[in-house]
Amino acid sequence: MSNDEITLTAGDAEAVLAPGNGGRVRSLRLGGTELLRQGERFGCFPMAPWCGRIRDGRFRDGGTVHQMPLNSPPHAIHGTVRDGAWRVARADRAEAVLVYDLVDPWPCPGRVTQIFTLSEDSLTLAMAVEAHDSSFPAQIGWHPWFNRTVEGADARIDFTPAWQEERGEDHLPTGDRIERGPGPWDDCFGMPGGVEVTLTWPERLELKVTSREEWVVVYDEQEEAVCVEPQTGPPNGLNTLPRLVTPIEPLEAATTWSWRRL
Repeated sequence: MSNDEITLTAGDAEAVLAPGNGGRVRSLRLGGTELLRQGERFGCFPMAPWCGRIRDGRFRDGGTVHQMPLNSPPHAIHGTVRDGAWRVARADRAEAVLVYDLVDPWPCPGRVTQIFTLSEDSLTLAMAVEAHDSSFPAQIGWHPWFNRTVEGADARIDFTPAWQEERGEDHLPTGDRIERGPGPWDDCFGMPGGVEVTLTWPERLELKVTSREEWVVVYDEQEEAVCVEPQTGPPNGLNTLPRLVTPIEPLEAATTWSWRRL
């Protein structure tokens, strides 16, 4: 199948996928109202095979140290799969499957699969990383850019994390856990019972971002958008909390955005 955009529909909800632009959700419209920031870099992109920043772009895999391109100097950020074209494995009215084979600069052969499922009141994103012949550390997650202002109302963010990862001057967690500080944030939070973050546009819309994963980055330092990023580990996690993908054990995760009109 081609890399042309795919439109999923359910009730008055419409999600547009862009396989050729990093396998991202380019648009999510409810009754014609756009919820995602528009632009080539925005929408919602998958983060794999790592999330957030890797310190100095380097990570260790056994006895080998690998160097990733420093696309956010002095670090490497948000993985490699958002930069490539994905293949459409299957698509119908309300569900699609996209596939991406890991290539340079990622050093280990493998495959990433995304499944998108739209209903009238939710969008579920699922992702898996598979190793072809040898194991490697990995992380997966999502980076949605939700419009801060929807139908003239500004978003309010509500969540109750168990802790905040203290952020060093290099923008990476120091390893210490602290109480949640005041926003604006570009910070990672721990939610051991599962991620649950609510965005409320007063008198307009409520949207909940949930996931069984326990890590979420909240980024709201930009005027245009609010980012709520569930992921399988903290920033620099390839070094501090690696999750090993093996040929018989993929790394899998999912997140659901559910909404209701107010």
